[in-house]
Amino acid sequence: MSQISNAIATRDQGPAAQIEQYRDEYAALVPSHVNADQWVRLATGAVRGDQKLLEAAQNDVGLFLREMKTAARLGLEPGTEQFYLTPRKSKAHGGRSVIKGIVGYQGIVELIYRAGDASTVIVEVVRQNDNFQYVPGRDDRPVHGIDWFGADRGPLVGVYAYAVMKDGAVSKVVVLNKDRVMELKAKSDSKNSPYSPWNTNEESMWLKSAVRQLAKWVPTSAEYRRDQLLGHTETADAAIAASPGQTIPPQTNALDEYDPADEGPIEGELVED
Repeated sequence: MSQISNAIATRDQGPAAQIEQYRDEYAALVPSHVNADQWVRLATGAVRGDQKLLEAAQNDVGLFLREMKTAARLGLEPGTEQFYLTPRKSKAHGGRSVIKGIVGYQGIVELIYRAGDASTVIVEVVRQNDNFQYVPGRDDRPVHGIDWFGADRGPLVGVYAYAVMKDGAVSKVVVLNKDRVMELKAKSDSKNSPYSPWNTNEESMWLKSAVRQLAKWVPTSAEYRRDQLLGHTETADAAIAASPGQTIPPQTNALDEYDPADEGPIEGELVED
């Protein structure tokens, strides 16, 4: 068999082919609003287009498929800023790289919108030369002045996030300075990896740090939120079945259930200098 034939055979039996093989299982996992066929195409393309990711996935296909299940349950697009795929070295795999999935800031924003309560989610970094003003208790939201066409805005100094709800109310405003962001970064087992989003897309990780804190104060959901309580049969049935005086349990926070946070290590993972 030629080198080209060997390469094609390896590709056809590799991680992408495994996703295709379990297409029905992944289709059953994705939220109802997600086009399962489109999700599978994105998932297979995420590793086929990156040789380092492909090699890492091949080193432990089972782990790779489990990480992709997390993306499927959340309904996020793997291999994008919604759900990063990163190679991590693992002692359990003889120092070879394996795949780790990380929910990105765009994924968290998507889950907040999907819950149905927020009309707008604002998450922005603040740079040294920006004009940023916010006094809790006086201001319902920050005033952030940016000279988009002027000189360099300077280094990152902070980040903030808040949501404007559909009733016009403003959520809690999360403001993190550089020290707080660095504290969160220090918890990451991948912070020294050249493939970590902390090193490949630092601004996005600052944004994630803020919006992840915001997610503690606003609803998130892997599914679209149903309209009104009695406007949806399943929810109405649940209300009727509830005992008198009881309330419907609050909606599960999708991130708390499934977020493979960057702080979560792979068993036996190497810490890179």
